[in-house]
Amino acid sequence: MTGIPRRRLPGLLWVALLAVSGVHAADLKPFVTGSADEIRHTHAGQAYVLALWSLGCPPCHEELAMLGALRHDQPDLRVVLISTDTPDDHAALLATLRRHGLDTAENWVFADAFTERLRFEIDRRWQGELPRSYLIGRGGTVQAISGRLKRAALKRWIAGQ
Repeated sequence: MTGIPRRRLPGLLWVALLAVSGVHAADLKPFVTGSADEIRHTHAGQAYVLALWSLGCPPCHEELAMLGALRHDQPDLRVVLISTDTPDDHAALLATLRRHGLDTAENWVFADAFTERLRFEIDRRWQGELPRSYLIGRGGTVQAISGRLKRAALKRWIAGQ
């Protein structure tokens, strides 16, 4: 295992297990140490919504429904979703995303048992409350929102981008 940082091993092992089981790893990317930087780098200079959610969070499902409908109306809307559940919930996570029309969005799932480290990488001030969203503007401005996103406010933000 020379050359692979130990912090990456849980995510790599999960991807390998998905490959062996026949599940497509592209459906849900493992969110591990470094994934937050990867997302920031991939979307640098572009406006996007980063939304954190969980299967056991009813307001999250309301937000997913709203994001799915909005994305249906505006297919160019960039949405990055991160589930704070575990890779063990793969089937339920994909079913939920499909139900809300978000299975084609960029989807991640926490794949490290040390969730505090993952939360810290996303936002040092985030305490784990859900839903939690970030509106990231083209210029890199970040607006953090705890609680369910409001459709009207989101549409105003999109119009300003």
